[in-house]
Amino acid sequence: MSSEDLRAGSRTVRVSRADKLFFPDDGITKGQLAEYYRQVGKTVVGHVRGRPLALERYPDGIEGQRIFQKNVPAHYPDWIRSVEVPKKEGGETVHAVGQDVATLVYLVDQGCVTPHVWLSRVDALDRPDRLILDLDPADDDLERLRAASRGARDALGELGLSAWLMATGSRGFHVVSPLRREEDFDGVRDFARQVATALVERDPANLTVEQRKDQRGSRIFVDYLRNGYAQTSVAPYAVRARPGAPVATPLSWDELDSARPDRFDVRSVPERLRDLGDPWSGFLRRGRSLTNARKRLEELRATAAGRE
Repeated sequence: MSSEDLRAGSRTVRVSRADKLFFPDDGITKGQLAEYYRQVGKTVVGHVRGRPLALERYPDGIEGQRIFQKNVPAHYPDWIRSVEVPKKEGGETVHAVGQDVATLVYLVDQGCVTPHVWLSRVDALDRPDRLILDLDPADDDLERLRAASRGARDALGELGLSAWLMATGSRGFHVVSPLRREEDFDGVRDFARQVATALVERDPANLTVEQRKDQRGSRIFVDYLRNGYAQTSVAPYAVRARPGAPVATPLSWDELDSARPDRFDVRSVPERLRDLGDPWSGFLRRGRSLTNARKRLEELRATAAGRE
């Protein structure tokens, strides 16, 4: 099989076996996947720079073995930045770090289809700069999923936090709020749990925080667990290992009425970015403190309890 050299920023990265089919039903090769990340790489790097990465790898394409890799192998070149991350149970894991477009292309050469990122950066590993509510539906009811997304947006807005929307490229939506790096993961996760619980209290027929799938019924799971230490979420503009090569795509809230979680793919996203730009541009500049949000949440819950 042939190799291909791609110019990625200041480096040329060799992609081996570039003509190997990674998405057989769609005719998308490893080289085409690498070219996608090269095209959108500057935008992706804006969202992953300085963050530990976990790699969802499919060395033989998406119909082959799935490997979820955190540790950096010894054969990675020295220009791939890495960071030693302490484990809560002791020891360390050495993660690759989102750094530049060449890193993204090199990771595709290693079979990575989907990079996942930490919610914090290497200069403050225990201080997340975002909160994620992952809305995971049990069925294909898009209107109910969209309503749940609006509800999460409105609830965060009531607490003085901004809310940003992303189609995951899979089944659901992420509603994400940028934060100032003031609190550790335990504090952010506890706050996310309280918000998720409040959402369920407002709409118990359609939402749940029940972790067991067999206890959810047809309700949408409001997953706040991604906000824990060493947890990851799919990177914006990452390709998902699903037929059609859908992409996790940031959206504007105006798009929600017609949005599907898997609407955009490797063929449409580069053109979308050229035509519309990135709806998440300036995301981190909108970070807010949880101090006032926590007080406001307590006030709202007390008011609600008083009405009962």
